Amino acid sequence: MSSNVKRIYLDHAATTPIDPRVLSAVHDLVLEGFGNPSSLHSFGRDAKLALESARENIAKRIGADASEIIFTSGGSESDNLAIKGAAFLARRDHGKDHIITSAIEHDAVLRTCKFLEREGFKLTVVPVSRSEGIVNPEDIENAITEKTALVTIMHANNEIGTIQPIKEISEITRKHGIPFHTDAVQTVGNVNVDVNELGVDLLSASSHKFYGPKGVGFVYKRDGVKLIPQIHGGGQERNLRGGTENVTGIVGMSAALEISSAGIYENAKRIEAMRDALIDGILGRVGNSWLNGSRTIRLPGNANFGFGGIEGEATVLRLDMAGIAASTGSACSSTSLKPSHVLIALGLSPVQAHGSLRLSLGRGNTMEEVDITINAVSGVVEKLRKISPLKKECTGTGTVAGD
Repeated sequence: MSSNVKRIYLDHAATTPIDPRVLSAVHDLVLEGFGNPSSLHSFGRDAKLALESARENIAKRIGADASEIIFTSGGSESDNLAIKGAAFLARRDHGKDHIITSAIEHDAVLRTCKFLEREGFKLTVVPVSRSEGIVNPEDIENAITEKTALVTIMHANNEIGTIQPIKEISEITRKHGIPFHTDAVQTVGNVNVDVNELGVDLLSASSHKFYGPKGVGFVYKRDGVKLIPQIHGGGQERNLRGGTENVTGIVGMSAALEISSAGIYENAKRIEAMRDALIDGILGRVGNSWLNGSRTIRLPGNANFGFGGIEGEATVLRLDMAGIAASTGSACSSTSLKPSHVLIALGLSPVQAHGSLRLSLGRGNTMEEVDITINAVSGVVEKLRKISPLKKECTGTGTVAGD
């Protein structure tokens, strides 16, 4: 890439840049607040004070109590703790061995559920609507048995951005007395999340998705919900997650969530306007293109496109050469050549799924960058189709997957 090319970052669903204000918040802590929060001396007490202050602040931002927040190393660990912890306890204490999830969950959830299936649990994977990728709450209701130990459905999908009817599902699980977990990695800090409004019992979040540091996250565990810990050690986090807490990362996460929460509605509205312009511009300019997922019930910054006749990996590489950072889907599985399980669940063929492009906007993007991206995507797709062995599929106009 030429040094003269303007760099545009459109992969915020994979990770976000750290907000400079977060760096300011942790500066003194990095230099002086290095104490172990489990130590009794003044250095340890200072670290413990910073840790608990961050816990209270994070809890406040999602409508929880501080005692309901468990710090982890990120979204994947949070999912593992919530799902395995609840499932193993339900089987041990109540003889329940059935889990319900959806076909479009992040691998941190799906692979955890598959692991539990190998451990003897029964697993039901409910489908999603073909064009929008939304779970039907009735499918959850119909899947529940007297042996159901846990339901886990993500708040919003990381690839196609669709927001799920979590409140409606929680009403069903609560009626049956079943713990309900949601992977909210894509939503916390980006849209308003209130655990009481959602009605969930367990929730996973990750700092680096809302302009905080990597390697730190949390689980919300509603008071009264019990878990079996997955990391054993010195009894930190009320004996639910062993290991010395990453105090610097946690304080950074707290600062990032406070900053994100303060402007959450204004930022979402501005990003949504850019997203809609991006969708309209690309679908209007590029023939045989479609939007994957719901047109309206989606994250403010997510736009996932399909292009007939080309491969998404080639599109990403060409855009990178033009200075635009994009993705074909989940960053956690970007090295895999398998078609996205999320897009297959929408009803796309493997060939169609391989032609996907995810553009995810954030706070730092501008409408000027949207215009540049529309032109770049249009040009890249046109060039790739001229050399593509799949170019016989390159006719038609913009549409929506599943139409």
